[in-house]
Amino acid sequence: MSEKGKKLNIWNIIGLGLGGAIGTGIFVLLGFGIAYTGRSIFPVVILGCFFMLLAYWYNLAMTSMFVLEGGDYSMKAMLFNPLFSGVGGYISVINGFAMAGYAIAITDYLMILFPNIANHYKLITLVIITLFFLSTIKGSRFLTILQNVITVVLVLSLAMFIIFGVIKVNPNEFFNSTYDGGFFRNGFSGFVSALAVMGWACQETTLVPVSMAAVTENPKKTIPLGIIIVTIILSIVYGLMAYVAGGVLPYDMIANQNISVTAKEILPHGLFLFFVVAGGVGAVSTSLLGGLAMFRYPFIQIAKDGWLPKVFNKRTTEEYPYMVYLMFYLISLIPILTGMSLDSAVSLVMIPTMIMNVYMNLACITIPNKYPSQWERRSIRIPKILYQILSLIGAFCAGVVAFNLFKDLTFRDSIIVSIMIVIMFTLSWLRIKQKAVKKENLEENKREIVRKALQAENL
Repeated sequence: MSEKGKKLNIWNIIGLGLGGAIGTGIFVLLGFGIAYTGRSIFPVVILGCFFMLLAYWYNLAMTSMFVLEGGDYSMKAMLFNPLFSGVGGYISVINGFAMAGYAIAITDYLMILFPNIANHYKLITLVIITLFFLSTIKGSRFLTILQNVITVVLVLSLAMFIIFGVIKVNPNEFFNSTYDGGFFRNGFSGFVSALAVMGWACQETTLVPVSMAAVTENPKKTIPLGIIIVTIILSIVYGLMAYVAGGVLPYDMIANQNISVTAKEILPHGLFLFFVVAGGVGAVSTSLLGGLAMFRYPFIQIAKDGWLPKVFNKRTTEEYPYMVYLMFYLISLIPILTGMSLDSAVSLVMIPTMIMNVYMNLACITIPNKYPSQWERRSIRIPKILYQILSLIGAFCAGVVAFNLFKDLTFRDSIIVSIMIVIMFTLSWLRIKQKAVKKENLEENKREIVRKALQAENL
C-alpha cells in the first residue's frame, strides 16, 4: 500500500532541517568565535555553514545516490572498514563530553539570573547533568511536545535578538578596518580557529534531513535540495546574529561570553529574561534531552555488535540500556569535575568526529566504481572528476576543523584527546582480534543496508 500522500515534501524537510540546525551552538559558542577573530565572526559563520556542509560532504553525496533508512548510521556502516566501525561506535560514547558541555552552558545561563550559583558552580552542573540522565530512564510524550514548543520559542528568541540588535549596530564602525581591533583580529590563523570552533553550531544542516529518507517523497532529489536550502537560510540567520553579537558591544565585553551579554544590552528587561530562560536555557535543555535520546539506539547496536563487553548488553524489561548509559554518564562527568571549558568539551567530541569525516569523505571517491548503477541514477548531476574533487575538498575541510581545534586546546586537553583517540583505535583492534566482533557479520550488515537501499528506491 502506497504512503506517497503522507510522505514529507521539500518544505517539510526544510522545516525539520532548520529546526535541527538552529540550536544550542549559536547561543553558547558565538563569543568564543569572537575571541579568536573579532568582528570577522560575521563572515566566519556565513562561510562556516558551507564549510561544514563540505566537511559532511558524504551526507550530501550519498543521499543523492541511495535511499538509506538509517541515515548517517547506515552511511557509516556502508563505508567504514571493521576497524573504523568500532571507532565510530566509541565516538558515540564519548559524546558524553558534549552532554557535559550542554550542562555547563545551562549553568552559565542560570548564573545570569542567580549570580550566587558561581559559588557552587561544579555542584550545580553535576546536579543538572544527573537530572537529565535520570530523565532518560522513562520515555515521555510530554518531552516531545515540550521540545516542539521550545523550538518555536527559540525561533522567536533569535528573531528578537536580530530585530532589536541590527538597529543598534553602527555599520560604519562595524566595517571600519581600524575600529575596535578591526576584522581578522588575530590574523588568518584566528579566522580559521573561529571557523573550527563555530563548526559545532554550523554542522547540523545535514543530519536531520538524511535521517528522513524512508519517509520523504523522491528522497534522492528532495533531501539534497533541502540540505542546500537549509544551509543557505542558516548562513543568513547566523550571519545576522554574528553581525549583532560582534557589532553592538566592544570586543572585550563579548569575547568568550555567551550572547546573553549582547542580549542584555539590546533587549528590554522583560524580553531579556524571556531570552535567557526560553532561548538560552530552553534551547540548551532540549539539545541535551535530544542528545541523550538519540544515542539510545546506537548504544544498543554498539553493544549488540560486540564493541563493548557483554555486561553492556544488560537492559531493563523496558529495553533501557542502563549499563551503557551509566558509562555515558560517567564520561560526561569528566569535563565538569576537571573544570574543562565549554569550548574544550565541544572540541573533545568534534576532533574525533572530524577525523571520521575525513575517512568518510575520502571513501566517497570509490562509490561511482563500486555502485555504477547508483552513480548513473544520482540526482546531483556533476561530472565524476568534480565529484571526486569535492570529496577531497570535504576531507580537507574536516581535517582543517580537527587540526585547528586540536592546536587550540590546552596542553592537558590535547593529551586527553590524544589518549582518547589511541584508546578508541586500540579497543576496536582488540575487539576484532578477540573475535568479540565478527568481520563477516559487519560485511553482512553492509550488504543488507545496500539491499534495503535499492529496494526502497524501487518501491
